[in-house]
Amino acid sequence: MSKKLYVGNLPYSCTDDDLMNVFSEIGTVASARVIIDRETGRSKGFGFVEMASDDDAVSAARNLNGQAFQGRPLTVNEARPRENDGRGPRGYDNMRA
Repeated sequence: MSKKLYVGNLPYSCTDDDLMNVFSEIGTVASARVIIDRETGRSKGFGFVEMASDDDAVSAARNLNGQAFQGRPLTVNEARPRENDGRGPRGYDNMRA
């Protein structure tokens, strides 16, 4: 079963492929995505990597958390589900008529 990891403190120049390459050294990567700001088109400095197995995810978090990547120490931990902020799907306010 796959497990998604949060990866923070990414350099703004980091691409999906860069993230995929780093994590694939640890195990099998199902997907890797750097989150991009819609307005600026620039990286937000974090992303998500889905590892193919729980063991690969644990190993990646253990080995890469705090490790230097393109001059910055990575923050790697298990991704948490998005919390409901009350705005509903895609940020729309459910309270409007």
